[in-house]
Amino acid sequence: MKEKEGKYFAIGVVSKLYNIHPQTLRLYEREGLINPKRTEGKTRLYSEKDLERVRIILNLTRNMGVNIAGVEIILNLREKIDEMQIQINDLIHFLSDELGKEFENFDDKFQTALVKSPISKIIKLQAILKKGHDS
Repeated sequence: MKEKEGKYFAIGVVSKLYNIHPQTLRLYEREGLINPKRTEGKTRLYSEKDLERVRIILNLTRNMGVNIAGVEIILNLREKIDEMQIQINDLIHFLSDELGKEFENFDDKFQTALVKSPISKIIKLQAILKKGHDS
């Protein structure tokens, strides 16, 4: 594994770290809950991201009583929520940038966008609207 990819841990280290049997980690892999990297010799190597998923899985199963099928659903929903949060953040940045562009020249646009009208016409319009509303 490349150093840029971060630290990796063997199955024995992970099982001791979380006080679980290596077979439990293999079960999580078979169920698709984790996907450790493999060396050329097929040795499982768990990344820090895998360790975080194992912590979540253990919290759900040990502390909350969730079964493996429920864990899979929860993990999938968490991933979708994370993806949606990224999309929402991207949209917020885009809208912020677009609004920023619009307001850069707001004073110039403001002066040319409105038609000046004497106040008396505005009052008459309000009176007409009120009269029409009352009938």
